[in-house]
Amino acid sequence: MPETFDQDPLYSLAHLTLINCTPAELVYIAARAGYDAVSPRFITMNVPGEFERSPLDPAQIQALETAIDTTGLQVLDIELARITEDCDPRDFESAFELGARLNAKHMIMSAWTKRRDDRNFILDTYAETCDLAAPYGLTIDLEFPSFSRLRTLDETLDIVRAADRPNGGILVDTLYLHLSRVDLGELLHVPQEWLHFLHISDCLPGIADTREGMIQLARDARLYPGEGWIDFAGIIERCPPMNYSIELPNQARVAELGFEEHARRCLAHAKRTFGEARSKRRSVTQQAA
Repeated sequence: MPETFDQDPLYSLAHLTLINCTPAELVYIAARAGYDAVSPRFITMNVPGEFERSPLDPAQIQALETAIDTTGLQVLDIELARITEDCDPRDFESAFELGARLNAKHMIMSAWTKRRDDRNFILDTYAETCDLAAPYGLTIDLEFPSFSRLRTLDETLDIVRAADRPNGGILVDTLYLHLSRVDLGELLHVPQEWLHFLHISDCLPGIADTREGMIQLARDARLYPGEGWIDFAGIIERCPPMNYSIELPNQARVAELGFEEHARRCLAHAKRTFGEARSKRRSVTQQAA
């Protein structure tokens, strides 16, 4: 399900950036800060600071729908379907249904099992999730957090390729490209139709030595684009045209600036840093010509 782009990419505010906010609050803040879309979390992870009310509570859904109708923002993607040892993909269907009601296009998935010999289980779970999500018009974009079960682009490619589902996809997060030491040239090996949107944040050049250090950085200390080390132009040039979801949690910045100003600076830094960077990959149509 490749995206088609005849205009500038959308900029979406990912929920982890302001994880304390409810989905409705996220929408209003994103609208005031100048975003085009939001990427709300409909399946919680129970991480520190995460909003307490279930996003699938009827009152929360009504508030979210009102916020979207009021602001006119789009919903780019939803999250987070986690593959765990006791995972049942059918449990994700309520999130799929809500995502479809809000015209979301993508669902993020990642694997958090503890064994290293469970490839077939991860593959079967991912494939089943794709099948369940297809009637709702959702792609399932598999991510590779550097401290999760699938830690590399190659491992993630293996699962999506083996599943061979038309709504399969891979989510590239600029932070995890850095932490997993992915050579940017490897992005050219990912089929264009599997790349739907990009997670955006920056970081300093060093890589944490421990899993705990990576988690702390990923969930609490990401930097604005342009403040760190990441080669955004190089990433954008090697990917097909995509929308951008800014996932940039930084509790120190939120404490200093407040939710809205932090969100506004995330967007301003991204637009300034990306500048005129554009995809240099040939489209499937161009390759066939």
